[in-house]
Amino acid sequence: MTEVIHITVDADGIATLLFDRTDSAMNTMDTKFMAEIEAAIERLASDDAIKGAIFTSGKPVFAAGADLKEMEANLDKADDTPVSERLKMNASLSKLLRRMETCGKPVACAINGTALGGGTEIALACHYRVVSDAKGIQLGLPEVQVGLLPGGGGTQRVPRLIGIQAAMPVVMEGQALSADKALKMGLIHKIVPAGELLAEARRWLVEEGDPVQPWDKKGYKMPGGAGPSSPAVAQMLVVSNAMLQAKTFHNLPAPKAILSCLYEGSQLPMDKALEVEAKYFTLLQIDPVSRNMIRTLFINKGKADKLMHRPEGVPKTSFRKIGVVGAGLMGAGIAYHCAKLAIETVLIDRDQAAADKGKAYSTKRLEKDIARGRMTKEKADAILARIHPTADYAGLADVELVVEAVFEDRGIKAEITRKLDAVLPPHAVIASNTSGLPISELAEAGAHPENFIGMHF
Repeated sequence: MTEVIHITVDADGIATLLFDRTDSAMNTMDTKFMAEIEAAIERLASDDAIKGAIFTSGKPVFAAGADLKEMEANLDKADDTPVSERLKMNASLSKLLRRMETCGKPVACAINGTALGGGTEIALACHYRVVSDAKGIQLGLPEVQVGLLPGGGGTQRVPRLIGIQAAMPVVMEGQALSADKALKMGLIHKIVPAGELLAEARRWLVEEGDPVQPWDKKGYKMPGGAGPSSPAVAQMLVVSNAMLQAKTFHNLPAPKAILSCLYEGSQLPMDKALEVEAKYFTLLQIDPVSRNMIRTLFINKGKADKLMHRPEGVPKTSFRKIGVVGAGLMGAGIAYHCAKLAIETVLIDRDQAAADKGKAYSTKRLEKDIARGRMTKEKADAILARIHPTADYAGLADVELVVEAVFEDRGIKAEITRKLDAVLPPHAVIASNTSGLPISELAEAGAHPENFIGMHF
């Protein structure tokens, strides 16, 4: 009985590999996932009754990435694990996906929801990639943003599809791509209505079904050239290294490691290139800077996003109306996002003109969304109607939370706290957006220090 990858085979020999965890609401990728996808791929390769396969997801999000608890455990034991063993473990997903793309059976990936990180790498290893036209689907390889690199073949398959130069923003910056952009870049083959997704994947398998990736065909050449043998690529890599140094001063190991993967891997056959990727992935895992980034930006942030340390028995609080004091760039941005979440927002500044200017920030952002077809005018108008710019603190008399986002000056913040105390209900919370001043000291200026917190964005 499987719990992660469920296989069905129809009368025509088309198998469906359904990624749908029965033990979780999200399709996380962990040890259990690895065991079941390995078994599924081996069955695909060895079962003569299977002529081709569709890989798809049973969850709204195609794949949710690595399991946080398992990732943390692996990081904690990294010092005790021999490098050779860690290298082998880090190459395991890459080898499984390589086995799938070279097994002689065509595989179509039907992407029904957002597929970032490992989800995108699974898709790239499939011979055909079709994406639903459902709103908001994103593809991408964001690993660099948390101190890692794509370890399932992403650094090698992306440049082999679209060339090194086009691949750089995808793998070195971790850009999230809409389905439309991924199609234009050449990372996917087609976008279809959600109801036609599986039918299109099946159609391709039956009518076309090419089981060989472009890079495994005789005479393949990487788009735009590869390595120092291509003058244009050689020059681009030199410039990219210089730009990377100027931007990061080489303090971030992951972008440099990814650039090395692109440079070295592009000159090698795919199997050897994947070994290069696994090598640099392992080096990042044992690098102290990367380890700290992984723990902070991936593991701990993931826990915070999921409220894993939220005290039990504390009722959930929902805010209907909040205040934001300070209509500068930070305050205006906070007001914008609150209004998008259907929260009435009073935006305060020193005078009406400054408050109006803060609201104008939201107007400009929404106008861009309308122009790009991302939002209707009616919805934008509704968002703007929730932002109430004013210089009068009396407008905060019935709010439940006030975010203070003014200049980093104790005196100014203390003065604002006293003004807030004069109008706020006793239970209201004051949240300072300070990035450096002690919250306990700022709270002393108020009548209810127990209701004073820090809230950093």
